Amino acid sequence: MRSKKGTVSSNKQDKTIVVIVHTYKRHPKYLKRYRTSKKFHVDNPENKKYEIGEEVEFYETTPISKLKRWTVVAESASGSATKSEAKPSDQ
Repeated sequence: MRSKKGTVSSNKQDKTIVVIVHTYKRHPKYLKRYRTSKKFHVDNPENKKYEIGEEVEFYETTPISKLKRWTVVAESASGSATKSEAKPSDQ
């Protein structure tokens, strides 16, 4: 089962989100790295509200429709780390 992580770029469709995944490739001759991106239409069966910019993880399934072949696993914890409260300084 293949899985990927990406950023939500659209959440306007019913039970579907569009996720963009960035990958780095290396040019065969010049060996310079460059970034490519691809959009995936991901099924959201619970119709959970994902905000644009959230990191999500999704996996490959059997074709659901013409464009959807992926299903959301869960929200990634990498982008939603909570900051600890700042301690008051003693004066």
